[in-house]
Amino acid sequence: MSFTEPQTIGILGGMSSESTRTYYRLIDRKVNDALGGHNAGDILIRSVNFARIERCIRDQRWEEAGELLVDAALDLEAGGADFVVMATNTMHRVAPRLVDELSIPFLHIVDAAVDAIRADGVETVGVLGTKAVMEGAFYHERFGSRGVETVVPGIDDREAVDRIIFEELTTGQVREESRGRYLDVIDGLVEKGARGIVLGCTEIELLVEQRDCPEIPLFDTTALHVDRAVERSLRPVLDD
Repeated sequence: MSFTEPQTIGILGGMSSESTRTYYRLIDRKVNDALGGHNAGDILIRSVNFARIERCIRDQRWEEAGELLVDAALDLEAGGADFVVMATNTMHRVAPRLVDELSIPFLHIVDAAVDAIRADGVETVGVLGTKAVMEGAFYHERFGSRGVETVVPGIDDREAVDRIIFEELTTGQVREESRGRYLDVIDGLVEKGARGIVLGCTEIELLVEQRDCPEIPLFDTTALHVDRAVERSLRPVLDD
């Protein structure tokens, strides 16, 4: 095995710590699967205070959130990250700001999801996530630009999905009644024409897994984003 070093992954996290922890754990596992031995991810993490981000989301203060996250992303660049992943779907609303300010690559979570969706031959997906994701043009337009149509739950279901994310999943609470509620929402998306479901919040994988929905593919944005990051990180090693 070559001793060429992997690229350093910069994780912009803290939104919430539950998803950041999942990114860290999965990156280490997948790097070790690829390289064996005691190999693990070469990672920098810049974790922001989720309370500040949550207030920005609630009050629609996207400009303020963008400034905060740009500063944090630049910390990763200054610290030696070769590229950046942001461990959240919702805050990809400000991803263009990060791309403009960084001089290192930014790996977008939707691009990783779209590649998997298209590889499976799925053209229409249902989207679960925060209200900002389910209702935000920034998310759906990026799917549409890559040829994937999206559908979302009705207003009452959107409220329930969002509430469970912020009140339960971001604090690590996993409740069976909430899993049942999500599965009902997924059934509704299938009735609307979805042929796959995007888990468009990096905490949803705590609640719903593929085994819960054997009849329809789930596209876990966290796992797909991690796969893309590990692939990018290990490219110098595996190509050497």
